[in-house]
Parts: sequence; C-alpha cells; structure tokens
Amino acid sequence: MQPVQEVVRLLEQAQAGQAVEAIARADALLGDAEVDDDGNVDGDHACLHFVRVIAFNVLGDIPAFEDAVERMLQTEASPGWRAAALASRAGLRSRIGEAQAAPYDLDGVLHDLVKAESLVLDETEPAAAVNARVAIAIAFYELRLYELVGPHYEAAYTLSAKLEPGNGNRAMWLINLAELHLVWALELYQVGDAATAESHTTRAEEYGERAAAEAQGPDAEVWADYALLAAACAKADRQLPIAAATEIGYYLGRLRARGISALLLAFAGPFHAVALRRSAQPEEALEVIEQAIAALPPDTGVVLTAAHHHTHALLLAALGSSVAAAGTAYGRTLAVALWQQRLRTLNSVETIRSMEQLRVEAWIDPLTGLANRRAFDAAVSNYEGGADMWATVLVIDTDKFKQINDTDGHAAGDAALRAIADSLSALVRADDLVARLGGDEFAVLLPGLGNALGREVAQRMAEAVRGLDGPATLSIGVAGGPASTLPAVVELADAAMYRAKRRGGDGVEVHVPPPPTVTASSTPSLAA
Repeated sequence: MQPVQEVVRLLEQAQAGQAVEAIARADALLGDAEVDDDGNVDGDHACLHFVRVIAFNVLGDIPAFEDAVERMLQTEASPGWRAAALASRAGLRSRIGEAQAAPYDLDGVLHDLVKAESLVLDETEPAAAVNARVAIAIAFYELRLYELVGPHYEAAYTLSAKLEPGNGNRAMWLINLAELHLVWALELYQVGDAATAESHTTRAEEYGERAAAEAQGPDAEVWADYALLAAACAKADRQLPIAAATEIGYYLGRLRARGISALLLAFAGPFHAVALRRSAQPEEALEVIEQAIAALPPDTGVVLTAAHHHTHALLLAALGSSVAAAGTAYGRTLAVALWQQRLRTLNSVETIRSMEQLRVEAWIDPLTGLANRRAFDAAVSNYEGGADMWATVLVIDTDKFKQINDTDGHAAGDAALRAIADSLSALVRADDLVARLGGDEFAVLLPGLGNALGREVAQRMAEAVRGLDGPATLSIGVAGGPASTLPAVVELADAAMYRAKRRGGDGVEVHVPPPPTVTASSTPSLAA
C-alpha cells in the first residue's frame, strides 16, 4: 500500500489548485502497482483511485470522474475505501440526473449512501475512514440533505486528528462545514425564511474563522484564504456589509490567482452582490452577480444556480424592473416546491436507514455481533452451488457454560460469550464465517480449507478460549467435503462435536470418512 501520508497529501493537492499534478502522480503510482491475472489493481491501491476521483471532480471532468469511480469499485477495497467509492457514485448519479433534467435512480442513490454509511463503521484505518465520511457528506450535499451532511464532516474532522500532522485536512473539513451552512442559508433565503438563514450564516462564520486559525501544512495559506472568504460571505447579510464586500472581493481574487476552480468558489457570488447592495452600491452589485452568473460552470448545482438568478432578479426589481419582480415571485414558488421535494427525500433516507437496520438485525446476533443461525444457514445454501469447492465446517459447543450462569449470573455468561466470539473471530480469514447458532453454540465455515488446516484452526480456537479468564472451554467438531454436500458436512461436524463432548470436552474431534468398500469384482485377480 502507498504511504498514507502521500495519499492524504495528494488528496489535499487535488483540492488546492493542483488537480492535474495529483492525477499525474496517482497514475504513476498505479502504473507501478501490482496487477492480478484479471488485470485488476489490488485493493490496497483503491486510495489512489480515490485521488483520481477527487481530482477529476474538481476539474469538472464528469466522464473521467465516472470512469475513476467505476475503477475504484472494481478493486478489492477495504470497507472505508469501498464506502468512499459508493458515495462518490451516488453523488455523481445525483448530479447527472439533475444536470440532464432526466429521471434517475434516486432509490439506488440512497441505497448506495446508506450502504456506505454502514461500511464506514467497519473501517479502522483513519485515512480511509476520513475520506469515506467526506465522500458521503459530499453526496448528501448533492442531494441538498443538509441535516445529514454536517455529522459526516464533523466525524471526518475528529478522525483526521489521528492522521500525521503537517496537512491541512482538518481545516478543509471546517471549511466544508462553513460552506454547507452558507449554501443551506441561500436555499432558506429563497423560500423566505431569513431568520433561520441568518442562524446558518452565523455558524458558517464560526467555522470559517476556526478553519483559518487551524490551517497548516504546505497549502495552509490557500486554506486560510478560502476559510476567510467563507467567513466574509457569512457577514454579508448580517453585519458590516462594506467590510464583507471588500473582504469577499479580496479573497476571491487571491484564490482565483491560485487556480482554485470556479465551481469551488461559486457559493460566494450571491453573498458578494448582497454585501455590495447593502453597502449602497447597487450598480456594482448588479455587475458582480452578472459576472458571477456568466462564470458559473455547467455542473453547478441547482441551489447555487438558482441563488445567483434569484439575487440577480432581486437586484433588478430593486432598480424598478416589474418583470424581475414577477420573476422573483415565480422563483420563490419553485424554490418552495424544491424545498418540499428535499424534505421528502430526507424522509426516504430515514426509511431506508431503518430498513437497513432491520436487515442487519435479521442476520446479526445482537449479543456477540457475529452472524446468526439464519445467516449461517443462508451461507451454507449459497455455497451448495460451488460443487468443485471444498469447505470445512467447525461446530462448537461451550463447556461449563451453565456453571458460569449458575455461579456468576447471566451478565457474566453474556460477557463470556462475547469474549469467546471475539477469540473465534480473531482466528479466521476475511472470507470465513463465524456464527452464533444460539445459546452457547457456534459454527465456523471455512471455504477452500481442507480438514487438516481446519483442525489447526479448531485447535487454535480451543487454546485461545482455554486462555480466557473463567472455566469455559470448547468442544469442537470438524468435518469437510465438497460445497455441494455442505448440509451433510454440517451434520458430520455436529456429530464430531458431540463425540468431543462425550470424551470430556475441551478438545477437537475430526470426522474421518470411512474407507471405500472393496467389492469382490474390484479385487485384483491372482489368476494367470
């Protein structure tokens, strides 16, 4: 795997005006990566694909962005990087559907995002977890589900403390939070809720100032400028509009000179115009918003595009245009309809989250976090289709468990089961399945593993539990066979477990197939 710090640095570069350079470096590193027989780069390099995803997004190259996402999904990525890929795909599909004004699979988009939220919880590597959170936040932002964006940026900010120092990531997430509240405010202004909008610009100013104070690393000056631009925008409709207008113009100029894309700066246009209007400079305000509209990239989201035109119409109406006044009223009607659609989408996410939780609960044992019997039986049925694959099954019963419950109580028994479950899980591969079948009985499915190696795994499990505090030990039955006969193999392992139990427990019993029957016709002839 590439050093985490280099990947973090490339992701930062991609968003600090050096997207082309970041792509070139990621491509070079991917060119040196190991490729399997099918031509796929191994999953450890999913992070480099994500650098390309982010860089093409910044450049506004949608076809290349889409290709980068699909390549990332084809890798055997860790949960965090897979979550980042799913969220990026969801964000892309949201933007394409919006830009093309065509039907798109909103249900599929939301399911991708809820799945990504579930996956990121299993990621232990900080860089993967941070960037997955950010990707999920960006996708929810594309859907204007502002309430769901903030918690993921906050989580990214907290998690990024675990990364090596010397990068501006923590400031970046604070800047994203500032921008979130600014855009949220713009939509609230369009639906006529100025009081709530100003509560969000207040928060945006706080995040912007914090980000400017915390910016560090090679691009610290860029992040400080961007953060102070956000803070200046936040003041445009609340206080000191003359200072806000001056600061917005100053920081926009600096950031444009640094090569920051027009898409990343698009949120500032309406605030700049409003600050100028409130500073008694209506002609300058009109000129600024018209220039901002002309500079909007094609993939600017609906909220920012509408906010620019809404601000333009308000300025024209203030100068006496009756047509603009009528247009403003019509625009507000559309904005309210879009706001209601946003709330319906928000409700849909909560419904899908609830369904996902129910699905997980249906397959997961709540005490130990292992798969339950239903999940184990389903896995056995699935593997029956692989006639050419060998699989080994362990059936495990806990010895002396009743003694723990009777002596120390059920809480101690639950703690013992959790400790046993952790011990079993620590000794298997990623594709193996450990399940709690019920009570104090467990099962392990080891696809592709023969009896001898299965026995070694069972012996290590017995030894691990023997070393835990308390009297519990394990009786383990081991059996193997072709996947097509897996239900029968489970029964053989179960019978072997009972033989281990009858021998006194705390041991492993392996099913040994009987030797083939020799018939008279198959006995070699001694004649001749």
